[in-house]
Amino acid sequence: MKAVAVFPKSREVRVLEDAPEPRLRSATEVRVRTLEVGVCGTDKEIADFRYGTPPEGEDFLIVGHEALGEVVEVGEHVQGLKPGDLVVPRVRRPCPHERCPACRHGYPDFCVTGDYTERGIQKRHGFCSEYFVEDMAYLHRVPATLRQVAVLTEPLTIAEKALREVEHLQERLPWDLKPGRAVVLGAGPVGLLGAMALLRAGYSTTVYSRTPKPNEKAEAAELLGAPYLSSQQVPVEELARRVGPVDLVYEAAGASKAAFELLRVLGPNGVFIFTGVPGRKQPLELEGAALLKQLVLKNQLVLGTVNAADMDFDAALEDLALFQARWPGRVERLVTARHPPEDFQKVVSGKLGGIKHVITFG
Repeated sequence: MKAVAVFPKSREVRVLEDAPEPRLRSATEVRVRTLEVGVCGTDKEIADFRYGTPPEGEDFLIVGHEALGEVVEVGEHVQGLKPGDLVVPRVRRPCPHERCPACRHGYPDFCVTGDYTERGIQKRHGFCSEYFVEDMAYLHRVPATLRQVAVLTEPLTIAEKALREVEHLQERLPWDLKPGRAVVLGAGPVGLLGAMALLRAGYSTTVYSRTPKPNEKAEAAELLGAPYLSSQQVPVEELARRVGPVDLVYEAAGASKAAFELLRVLGPNGVFIFTGVPGRKQPLELEGAALLKQLVLKNQLVLGTVNAADMDFDAALEDLALFQARWPGRVERLVTARHPPEDFQKVVSGKLGGIKHVITFG
């Protein structure tokens, strides 16, 4: 079968024409025909060989962790899925250690050992191939009405998990807390999907990103009802004056300097959510004493979050349907273009612009 793979030792990215086609090996497995695979910053960094580990005994890693597929075959013990169903897979698989309470309780996104595996990232082949096989426990059935947007499920789960955590954390406040003012740092797919989730949750949401208007991402944000401000034109102090006390910051840029500048204007009892992993080195100077004083005297929380649990995938699929109803045609517009596998290197080059690029096999 055809697949997109990286070869870390030789530092090559290739489209394989004869990759082994996976077969069912257990009664609970499902064989899936890949329809679409989203490309994100993680894929770009794997293609730059910053990380990405092949499975044991192999010299290549099939990439891709944001996928939509169609079931073509099911094992005899599979329940709830049949050929023809659309599915999205989860990414992370639990570590084998009994001492890890997170993995043993079904939350590998909170793994404490670091020995988890991830499809398309860490020691397991990904989904950027014509077919993949997965256990039914890691697949989520997708309504046919979401066919055009379900490839966005995995990046939306980042916001779903983060907001679920915030809801629990804010129970610390001894009154009924209503959604307030939110700022999303970054206007890529994770940021815009996060803005949608925040708006759905009732937050007054502003998108704060680097590029001045006009641009496609700014237009997408403002069509949702989220004002877009450029950090090149509006410094953080002016942002705070325009927005008012910021109750929640959803960082989705992976830009450490911009993030810590924005942290300075977080309001009392506010929560700052870090989701981005910095992809480049930036000089960063921090006034440590002032920052610590702020966090303490304003009762602020700083939250880091990665990956997502099964409930977050379910929530993402529910929200995608809500987004379609609330903003007809807007979710679909987040996908800038769909490409054949042969265009993978062009896509990860980052030179195509737009919002979300997708590799399609369907």
